Amino acid sequence: QVDLVESGGGLVQAGGSLKLSCAASGFTLDYYAIGWFRQAPGKEREGVSCISSSDGSTYYADSVKGRFTISRDNAKNTVYLQIHSLKPEDTAVYYCATDLKPILGVGAIPYYWGQGTQVTVSS
Repeated sequence: QVDLVESGGGLVQAGGSLKLSCAASGFTLDYYAIGWFRQAPGKEREGVSCISSSDGSTYYADSVKGRFTISRDNAKNTVYLQIHSLKPEDTAVYYCATDLKPILGVGAIPYYWGQGTQVTVSS
C-alpha cells in the first residue's frame, strides 16, 4: 500500500524557515519522482517543486525559486522541502505526491497524495 505522510508544518513569522518532510512507505523512493504541492484557502492547487529519480533533477515554481529547496534521502525513504524567507502568501496546506514514475511532468496531477501539512506564515 502506497502511503505518503507529510510533517513539519507550523506557524512561523514572515522571514522564518521550515523544513517539511514527506515519508514514503509501500514503495522504494529511489525509483520515483516526488512532487510538492500547496493549496491556500480559496485558491487552486499549485505545484511548487518536484525531484526526479532518474537524475535527481529538480523543478521549482517561479514563486518559490531561491527560497525552496527539495531534496531526498533514499535511505530514509523521505523527501524534504526546505523553505526559507517565508512570506504570508506561502500560507497553505502543503502536500507531497507521486505517480510512481521516474519523472513527474510539470502540470501533471499525481495519483497518490499525502494528507498534507499546514504552513501558516504571520506578517
